[in-house]
Amino acid sequence: MHKPDDLDKRLLRELATDGSVSVPRLSEKLGTNTSVLYSRIKRMVKRRLIKKFTIVVDESMLGIGVMAAVGINRDPKMKESIHRALMGADEVVSISEVTGRFDIMIRVAAADLDELHSVVIKKIGRIDGIQSTETFVELQKTDKDPAYLAGCPPA
Repeated sequence: MHKPDDLDKRLLRELATDGSVSVPRLSEKLGTNTSVLYSRIKRMVKRRLIKKFTIVVDESMLGIGVMAAVGINRDPKMKESIHRALMGADEVVSISEVTGRFDIMIRVAAADLDELHSVVIKKIGRIDGIQSTETFVELQKTDKDPAYLAGCPPA
């Protein structure tokens, strides 16, 4: 597999900052020919280094006021059915199997604490095979650049 060079990393940084930026604008910013950038992006997509281009949504404008992580312990024999049930819950944003004191960590989005309580107790807690949950309400979140961009200067 081709190891990303400095130009690839700078390109990734720019796309991670704004995935909608035009290639001609990237060309200006990175001081590189547009055809080179088009081929680099195409290669990274083909090799699945870039899995998708996406957007960042201001969730508060959609009525989401609370995010929480929920640690779950489950009956191991019911892993698949629990996973399906969690995937079917609109409020569940992501599911991760983890090591440590929980079997699963999920992220939950809710309008407010009352809705979060209802989702965790009445929806998630009632899924057959879930033995216990512990909820961690997100008070503040600060995103940082991913580790693969460390040491890669902005253009």
